[in-house]
Amino acid sequence: MEVSVLNINGQETGRTVTLNESIFGIEPNDHVIYLDVKQYLANQRQGTAKTKERSEVSGSTRKLGRQKGGGGARRGDINSPVLVGGGRVFGPKPRDYGFKLNKKVKSLARRSALSYKAQENAIVVVEDFTMDVPKTKGFVNIAKNLKVDGKKTLLILPEVNKNVYLSARNLQRSEVMTASSLNTYKVLNADVLVVTENSLKTIDGILAK
Repeated sequence: MEVSVLNINGQETGRTVTLNESIFGIEPNDHVIYLDVKQYLANQRQGTAKTKERSEVSGSTRKLGRQKGGGGARRGDINSPVLVGGGRVFGPKPRDYGFKLNKKVKSLARRSALSYKAQENAIVVVEDFTMDVPKTKGFVNIAKNLKVDGKKTLLILPEVNKNVYLSARNLQRSEVMTASSLNTYKVLNADVLVVTENSLKTIDGILAK
């Protein structure tokens, strides 16, 4: 699949790039996409929720009433879960929600997500650029020139560029990340991918068979 290379003014440069079929042209596998997105979201969870059980609640251990004959539920001390202010039964405890996925599964998921974007013609290839100073207005103009303004945009750079990152940081529908940190969730969450030429080479080096 050939895609025209644009400059930051939205004009064609006269060059084209061929998207690697083993990355952008495979039959997407929905199940591995589900697994990879599930793992990504699980890793975002803090896992710090905690409630006190009856042994951790502050209160006397004196038995409040008779075991039988009171007409209500059995209860021991004032920390009993059946009483207001008592402990919580089987409440949440701090835990790690992460789980393991094989590298080949994660790789297939990323290639499947990129293939979906290629099928939707939602990939814009732009020549490599940089910004002299952080300027949000400059980034907005680039988005307008590329006709991606108003869309959820993921700009993929070959390496960290602080000025470009800072220029896009305040824009709610724009995100910047490096090709080496690309993940399935970010690809699918974007309406359009704006990829620089060198980023394509980096993606090929990481995901090509």
